[in-house]
Amino acid sequence: MLSTNLYKQMNIPKWEKIVPFLLIFFFIAATPLASKKVYKKNIATIIIDAGHGGHDPGCIHGNVREKEVTLAIALALGSKIKEQMPTVKVIYTRSNDKFVELWERAEIANKNNADIFISIHCNSAKNATIQGTETFTMGLHKAEDNLDVAKRENNVVMLEDNYIERYEGFDPNSPESHIYFSLFQNSYMDQSIKLAAKTEAQISTGIKRPSRGVKQAGFVVLWKTKMPSILIETGFISNKKDREYLSSQSGVDEMASAIANAVFDYKKSYEGFNTNKNN
Repeated sequence: MLSTNLYKQMNIPKWEKIVPFLLIFFFIAATPLASKKVYKKNIATIIIDAGHGGHDPGCIHGNVREKEVTLAIALALGSKIKEQMPTVKVIYTRSNDKFVELWERAEIANKNNADIFISIHCNSAKNATIQGTETFTMGLHKAEDNLDVAKRENNVVMLEDNYIERYEGFDPNSPESHIYFSLFQNSYMDQSIKLAAKTEAQISTGIKRPSRGVKQAGFVVLWKTKMPSILIETGFISNKKDREYLSSQSGVDEMASAIANAVFDYKKSYEGFNTNKNN
């Protein structure tokens, strides 16, 4: 894969950088999937992924560490899902302060034949006035801000051994690598977007928190999941109001409740649709 510096040395116009990736995209779109979607009647297993952990603190602002916020919300979310949906099995990618590589998070979901994958994160921006939640699905980023979020979250791979080989040549410092990953849209994209939309709706109307909507970008952690998958940026800890909210117990409980309610709504609509579909 060509580096950014090499593109400059070759004097290639900026728009031409993405042409090889567009060709890859059309090839992927035209190629039959190796395995078809399997529609199950019931949602039985949910994976909750607390972002970062261990020697990877994530974003840090005002003594608030992303890894601690994400773990608190993840554990609270799991408890609320169990209360609302006692038949659903909840599995955490981490339940304490440990580092879990990105590929392993997806592997946990795939090995357990999960029906939903939810990754919890916190956002950060140079502009401290920006606040609100964003829920991402895997897909083509359409704005520079989306690319910046993906770059920051994907940069975690540099803490892993053999990340270039494991992620098929992915270079977190290369914009072209992020473009390449953003072209992958798995076969569960429609369901992922529905879950993401319900999540942002519950956050904006249910707990009255600022919402920046549903977005798409090339996240490595979502790349190899084989089920509807979303990544929730629960707020900007670079923003004082968001930071205070997310580091409070009431904020953690409210955010977890909103996400759990979204999962409950999604589960009802999904199971109703597939019950009718199989009749």
